[in-house]
Amino acid sequence: MGFGGISPWSLVLILLIVLLLFGTKRLRNMGGDLGNAIKNFKKSMSDEEVKAEEEKLTKQNEGQVIEGEVKEKDKV
Repeated sequence: MGFGGISPWSLVLILLIVLLLFGTKRLRNMGGDLGNAIKNFKKSMSDEEVKAEEEKLTKQNEGQVIEGEVKEKDKV
């Protein structure tokens, strides 16, 4: 027995039926679409991490004066 009571021959039969139903071209397109979706998801996750890190650094550096920078005095 294989995965959860499904034999390897059953898996081969299922794969053949799926191949006959959808065809190789459609399966290839679905695989490409799935790959692009995963790639875009990973990219968006890394972009959010970069933005969060930039915001954290901005908040840390708010009160600091950079050399040569003129800070306005509060008008009373």
